[in-house]
Amino acid sequence: MPDGPVHLLIHGRVQGVGFRDSMIWEAARLGARGWVRNRADGAVEAVFDAAPAARAALFAWAQRGPDAARVTHVEARAATATEIASIGGAFALLPTAR
Repeated sequence: MPDGPVHLLIHGRVQGVGFRDSMIWEAARLGARGWVRNRADGAVEAVFDAAPAARAALFAWAQRGPDAARVTHVEARAATATEIASIGGAFALLPTAR
């Protein structure tokens, strides 16, 4: 996982299982800032930043998700400057990306 702000694409059975709401709760618990949204291709996308240990913990959580999810793989990369600029003061739910 990269240092600093992270972009994740989470694949598997991750929509319709409470993934986004659970990620918002987990991010708030860990003190992470960022956002999560569904994608039209069935994946979940997230951009976030936090202290290193919290960032690693949220990444580890994303590899499992909530109980009803079945994560098959997670693509992680450093967030772009535009993505970093989109990180607000809390962890937010964004509309589905088309």
